[in-house]
Amino acid sequence: MTSAKKELLKGAIAGAAAVWLMDRMTRYMYRHESQEAYEQEKEAQIGGKSVAFVAANKMAGAASVKLNDQQEYIAGKTVHYLMGVVPGALYALLRHRIKGLNKAHGLLYGLGLFIVVDELMVPAAGLASGPLAYPWQAHARGLVGHLRLGLSTDTVVRALDKVVD
Repeated sequence: MTSAKKELLKGAIAGAAAVWLMDRMTRYMYRHESQEAYEQEKEAQIGGKSVAFVAANKMAGAASVKLNDQQEYIAGKTVHYLMGVVPGALYALLRHRIKGLNKAHGLLYGLGLFIVVDELMVPAAGLASGPLAYPWQAHARGLVGHLRLGLSTDTVVRALDKVVD
């Protein structure tokens, strides 16, 4: 296996693990938010659904497919994990090629994902309302979650560096 393929594989594994870890943290934070913040966020969401589920439904709709509840759940979770796996693979591949990318142990990577993807691209793609529609708690949770994602991705990739040559 070429070194580029190894890097992509390590990053994909790290990205999946990082999504799982991020979810643990953000669910904890979500459960400790006020009812008012919860209601404001639900009102701001497209159809009351998280971004991954909105994306899954849009893709299904583009293929003229109507998802039942179980299919929507599987498709939404798949999209959610792909949103960590694909950037994780790219992070692992590019961390030695772009000076400073991994300098902060993934924190800059996580911050970049939060700003570029969550705050800019997702609303621009019509997968979420604009940032001002959401309570500050949603942004804080997103920031903390993405910093955790970045740090976890980097930590797992570095661990895999030691066992995969």
